[in-house]
Amino acid sequence: MTRRITIDPITRLEGHGQIDIFLDAQGEVEGTYLRVPDFRGFEKFCEGRAAEEMPRLTQKICGVCPTAHHLASTKALDALFGVGLPPAAQKIRELMYHAFIFEDHLLHFFFLGGPDFLLEPGTPREKRNILGVIDQLGAALGKRVLSIRRQVREVYARIGGSALDPVWGLPGGVAKALAAEDRGRIRLVAQEAQAFAASALQIFQETLKKNKKFTELLNGDLFSHQTYSMGMVDESGRLNFCEGKIRVVDPHGLEFARFEAADYGNYLAERVESWSYVKLLYLKNIGWQGFTDGPHSGIYRAGPLARLNASEGMGTPGAQRWYEEMYEYFGGKPVHNILAYHWARLIECLYAAERMAELAGAPEITSPRVRNLPSKLPGEGVGACEAPRGTLFHHYQTNPRGMLEKVNLLVATQNSAAAICLSLDKAARAFIHGGKVSEGLLNMIEMAFRAYDPCLACATHCLPGDRPALINLYSKGRKLIKTI
Repeated sequence: MTRRITIDPITRLEGHGQIDIFLDAQGEVEGTYLRVPDFRGFEKFCEGRAAEEMPRLTQKICGVCPTAHHLASTKALDALFGVGLPPAAQKIRELMYHAFIFEDHLLHFFFLGGPDFLLEPGTPREKRNILGVIDQLGAALGKRVLSIRRQVREVYARIGGSALDPVWGLPGGVAKALAAEDRGRIRLVAQEAQAFAASALQIFQETLKKNKKFTELLNGDLFSHQTYSMGMVDESGRLNFCEGKIRVVDPHGLEFARFEAADYGNYLAERVESWSYVKLLYLKNIGWQGFTDGPHSGIYRAGPLARLNASEGMGTPGAQRWYEEMYEYFGGKPVHNILAYHWARLIECLYAAERMAELAGAPEITSPRVRNLPSKLPGEGVGACEAPRGTLFHHYQTNPRGMLEKVNLLVATQNSAAAICLSLDKAARAFIHGGKVSEGLLNMIEMAFRAYDPCLACATHCLPGDRPALINLYSKGRKLIKTI
């Protein structure tokens, strides 16, 4: 007889999901499934809208990463209307985006993923949260976390017009120039952000010394998969969140592909499973070989660790030093243990803070020329950027009047969705034996998806799915009569 264990809801992530673990008669794991039950049809209900509405519409896909969708959408409009950017507009976009990456990564490290390793093993469930982290690390650090996030959100508001949802992206540029006084304030925030990112990296290093269980898992095979890695790089092969080509390396770190965002359809393909609304992305030239890893499998990963694996280095000095230190710790690259995502995320955090300082100091960033007006009829355009969770693609096709006829979104979490399923299944098989299950054990299994920082709200936009609405009919005495 098959027994099912359900973790519902899974916790400390954006969106809604559940994990189903099936056990055989001996209590051993037969299979593990990440089910994302909520359908959100952004691609379909954007059809028929004016293309220039998309940067404001698609940012509502997610409450955590609206800036990523805003930028990818705006870049798709640049391509759609065939218009380039003035230098000031390019730098303003990048400045805003690096502030977003910094703040989003800190959110995951301290609020979502952090309780899994910053707290002592065996910490009670009710304390595995940001309040438990503050108790462990001290109230002073908690105040610093809240302060720097607030300051960086003020940077959003100064540049993008809103502390939550940017409204400044336009085809060919941005809606607002950066004032000199705003630049001065942003430079001060960027300096404080650098100092805080460096402190967070020191905290992570201290965790490696104190939390022996986490260190054992970080260096072991339990959370490791031999997959391909993908990320955006500049002409020198260094990590770039906003501009560049998409680079894929194989499980040994050798380049497998490098392509323009507009050519994604030649390299990436989507797959639908009946038990989830999330489409799974895989490498088209290898094909879908099932839920297995290795060079023969088309499964790949994106996000912080994958980006560092796919790059030849970082573009700022502090981040480069930590990049080298991380790979020295593991004995070389690529690194496949998913718990290293937490370390890579903080290296990107420092990189984002350093780039904020560089961009805010660029003289041309305060130029009043922040937009080139489109002059050609629209047709088709693809925009891409590196969202916190991986490469994000927006692909639009319109009629000559600029009304959308087709929209395709390859969302960051989809890149790693198949790998997340692998990680969950491997963890479940390692921890569950003889049908014995505990709350702490199930949390260890959840660690396998939290390392990726998935955004399930972004990723759910496909059919079919398997989540029917249930209606329970009760009598006056509260007796269940029928379930429809």
